[in-house]
Amino acid sequence: MPVLEIRGDQFVYGEQPLQILSGAVHYFRIVPEYWRDRLLKLLACGLNTVETYIAWNVHEPEEGCFRFDGLANVESFIRLAGSLGLHVIVRPSPYICAEWEFGGLPAWLLADSNMRLRCFDQAYLAKVDAYYDELLPRLRPLLCTNGGPVIAMQIENEYGSYGNDKTYLEYIRNAMRSRGMDVLLFTSDGPEDYMLQGGAVEGVLATVNFGSRAKDAFSKLREYRPAGPLMCMEFWDGWFDHWMESHQVRPAAEIVEELEAMLELGASVNFYMFHGGTNFGLMNGANHIQHYEPTVSSYDYDALLSEDGEPTEKFYAVRDVLQRRLGLPAPELPPPLPKRAYGTVRLDKRAELFSQLDRISSPVRTVCPEPMEKLGQAYGFILYSTFITGPRTGMELVLQEVRDRALVFTNGVYIGTIERWNPQTLPLDVPLEGLKLDILVENMGRINYGPLLWDPKGITEGIRLGNPFLYDWTIHPLPLDKLDQLMFTEAETEVEADAEASAGTSPAFYRGIFQVDEPADTFVRTDGWTKGVVYINGFMLGRYWNAGPTRTLYIPAPLLQIGDNVLDVFELHGTSSLSVELTDRPDLG
Repeated sequence: MPVLEIRGDQFVYGEQPLQILSGAVHYFRIVPEYWRDRLLKLLACGLNTVETYIAWNVHEPEEGCFRFDGLANVESFIRLAGSLGLHVIVRPSPYICAEWEFGGLPAWLLADSNMRLRCFDQAYLAKVDAYYDELLPRLRPLLCTNGGPVIAMQIENEYGSYGNDKTYLEYIRNAMRSRGMDVLLFTSDGPEDYMLQGGAVEGVLATVNFGSRAKDAFSKLREYRPAGPLMCMEFWDGWFDHWMESHQVRPAAEIVEELEAMLELGASVNFYMFHGGTNFGLMNGANHIQHYEPTVSSYDYDALLSEDGEPTEKFYAVRDVLQRRLGLPAPELPPPLPKRAYGTVRLDKRAELFSQLDRISSPVRTVCPEPMEKLGQAYGFILYSTFITGPRTGMELVLQEVRDRALVFTNGVYIGTIERWNPQTLPLDVPLEGLKLDILVENMGRINYGPLLWDPKGITEGIRLGNPFLYDWTIHPLPLDKLDQLMFTEAETEVEADAEASAGTSPAFYRGIFQVDEPADTFVRTDGWTKGVVYINGFMLGRYWNAGPTRTLYIPAPLLQIGDNVLDVFELHGTSSLSVELTDRPDLG
């Protein structure tokens, strides 16, 4: 059976030279019903390989509880790609970056404060081994050495950007080999001295990641690996968006120029991304360079296919280059998937958060305000409540390291917001009779890249009123992954006329029902709403925020059903509207 090998400066597959022309498509960012459509479009672009990360937190959301169904059915995705004639490259964790929550690491790792991530730490490696014991046997039948489509696998990911623990990298390599991963192994790093020094493994193919200056990048790689095939494992053809920033775009002409340069050198290339997809639910990651920067729910990436799977200008530009330079015939594109504007959906039912706590959360009594992970919670929100005796005047409320955004209430009245990227204190006078303090904290995504990867959520270092710490807390974990216990009542017909007036309202869930006669892709606009989360038929789509840049959330047709469809919005601050609009086009800002 044919396998991928290295001979001189070439890849060889089945005794024939192979130039890998690949596109990144992450199965966990696409509804399974659309995997075939996206892969057929990859073929239609002229590519011969699909690359995907494997996200540990998708497959082991709770320690010892594994998932390989639905969006997590990586085996089906790989088999489908192989059945269409594609080679497959897999990058199977433990860390993936990918602008994905915690870089793919499961949040429950943070419950052990003594653990050290991404190094030769026995506690960490024991968790990796348990994960690999479940994952890698599933991949073994899919390897090309066993007749499957997987031709290569990655060791870790961009490790030279994080550390230089070669013992750790060798451990990961050996963990793969000992479990039967006998295909070509590789590493990928940026084309910098310290990155290649820290991330490369002796005897393992080294590849580089970049978005420009291809010749310089490969020249740097050659300083460390004088022989072997050249490959850009991540050719960044676009970029991702952060909240409160502008939508990122990159001209197609720049992509063509760099692609031409790589092809002239006979290099292989993996387009990152070919199709980005969506950070469904609360699985977006975050960066922290100068300050904390959470990523939006859309992972459109300005890639070759849009978030909803439409070919872009870049798609056609790349296909033209491949046909012209390599003479590659490309199959026809599959027909476009239908889009539909379903119009206005009125959200006429309401459930106020604080009155529903006993339905959706079990309280925990603690001395100190513990972070989410210590309570077994991974994502969502967490509410800290205590009673403060009075009188106290001229005091300042201090949240020591809020992660990431806290709404503060006294006796049920909103008094302000404290944000990780904008830390501040709030003035607080306590009357003689005392008052109840509630602090609702939103986890806006764990850091996925860099030295600040250790990123527990909630209140991580205590809460003070002036100098003294406040003790004796009741904590309500609020993952909000299920809403079936909520009790809704009729929403008010009169709503606040502006955001300033609505900002004082209590966090609440809003529900509306709309009819669908024929499911099609659509996009929900949240104009008039402030900040929160949207669900469709119980499936959490992602976050919205009037801070932008994105103004819509993508609803793939398979999430809709003929007849009644339930749309829920969890709004943190308040709304000037009791409706949303389902439109047939995205607005990414």
